[in-house]
Amino acid sequence: NDHDVPTGALDITLYRDDLMRHAVGPQPLIRRTEIPFSIDDKRILLVDDVLYTGRTIRAALDALIDFGRPKAIQLVVLVDRGHRELPIKADYVGKNVPTSRLQSVQVRLAEIDGRDEVEIQDA
Repeated sequence: NDHDVPTGALDITLYRDDLMRHAVGPQPLIRRTEIPFSIDDKRILLVDDVLYTGRTIRAALDALIDFGRPKAIQLVVLVDRGHRELPIKADYVGKNVPTSRLQSVQVRLAEIDGRDEVEIQDA
């Protein structure tokens, strides 16, 4: 049973709570949000590569709600590294990867980077 699943892209730059904390320095790169369909009364899957503090997802939820009132929003992440600062939990997780706060997690995708990999880097 084939279904066409509409997809979109969400730029959360202006919704981030840390944007004004670093007023000095280069301005953030603003990308375009593309949601070419109504999200009203739809089930939305919000997809992110790495779930860490939860602040990016909070910003994404704020941005998404500005586009309408979905029936439900579920969170899908490739990597959950822990260290939440907000009460946000993914509904679907590719892999739980415990890390320290000093480490960073880099996700590369074949479609963009030429290879699929997750790299944990020490600070």
